[in-house]
Amino acid sequence: MTEQQPKRRGSFWRELPILLGVALLVAILVRGFVLQTFYIPSPSMEQTLELNDRVLVNKLVYDFRDPRRGEIVVFEAPMEWRGNPRDKDFIKRVIAIGGDHLMCCDPQGRLVINGEPLDEPYLYSAHGVVDAAATTTFEVQVPEGRLWVMGDHRSSSGDSLERFRITGDAHRATIDVDDVIGRAFLLFWPPGRATPLSVPDTFDSVPDPSGQPMAPIPD
Repeated sequence: MTEQQPKRRGSFWRELPILLGVALLVAILVRGFVLQTFYIPSPSMEQTLELNDRVLVNKLVYDFRDPRRGEIVVFEAPMEWRGNPRDKDFIKRVIAIGGDHLMCCDPQGRLVINGEPLDEPYLYSAHGVVDAAATTTFEVQVPEGRLWVMGDHRSSSGDSLERFRITGDAHRATIDVDDVIGRAFLLFWPPGRATPLSVPDTFDSVPDPSGQPMAPIPD
């Protein structure tokens, strides 16, 4: 039998800097390429997301596919969208994608995408009054490779509709797919409101934009 060699004293402390370095490297890689946390700095996504909520964002998913209608995304906003040039990261809901025909509104006050009215259960409400789907009538064809994004608190959101109202330009009113940082998929803070950020069923019935004629806005 061979005698068991005594454990070398201090080996843990010698290895600790290496372990910490590896952990830091993994954290940097995860934050840079896979997951990142963002806080909500404005009321534009109420009541889905409240001021100072924290969300977890998947930064990898759009390396394999484009954003889809109904998803909540974090993106680098065009400079002309920013009230403060340093506030570059915005969070909004994707309402329409490239090729979609979007208009407001049908007789029930709903947005219409490719001829299909959109029921939006997430719209902000206060004292029994629900935000209008849009603050003005409009009609637009979303350019290919771009996204029409809006806040859930429509009356308090600087988004595609605001930019379209100001510029009348569908390109300047939308964001480039390549400017999307990732999909917000989990509200994790505060713990009492933690919930997945799933896509509402209403988007399931929106048809493909191909061959959809431009419909007039109802009087």
